[in-house]
Amino acid sequence: MTNIERESINFRLPKTLVKALRLAARKRKTTATELVIQGLQQILDDVPGTKESVENRLQKLEEDFLRLQANIENLSLERESNISAKVEELFLKLARFEGVLLQMQNTINASRSRSKSSSAYPYQTNAPVKLEPRNAEQLASRLGTSASTVEEKRATLRQKDFERWTQDRDLGNRSWRFNENDGLYHPVY
Repeated sequence: MTNIERESINFRLPKTLVKALRLAARKRKTTATELVIQGLQQILDDVPGTKESVENRLQKLEEDFLRLQANIENLSLERESNISAKVEELFLKLARFEGVLLQMQNTINASRSRSKSSSAYPYQTNAPVKLEPRNAEQLASRLGTSASTVEEKRATLRQKDFERWTQDRDLGNRSWRFNENDGLYHPVY
């Protein structure tokens, strides 16, 4: 509410009225002066300069509402982008972890085959880990990127260039090829 210029006027009121006025002000958690002003406004109706117009108050309320709504939308977008960034980070860490596991498995398999040409356990094989075909989203998480980027690269690059691109991004240094028949990406051995 705008500041209204005030002037001091002394009135002589009956003591009982003053007591009742102060008691009513305390109950309403306001001042006796404010109660007197409200009473005068009811009697005198609209006196220019004594109270804000309804239109001005509605406009201020609408501006406050729109500002609050914009703040809420900004907070939602910030949270959404924060969650999205965390998910991308998790996908990248998972892909790195998977690549490290593959390297460890390959190292273990290579050391086993070097140390013993024949195993003491005939049922044990030293076959390398066979990777399963993946859809675009699974491959994207392995490569530490998004599914839309994988699809875009597949569409814009030649097959050999796409395979080289996937090999550069894959922590297991594996290339991937798209199979039109099943719509999946297969590892290139």
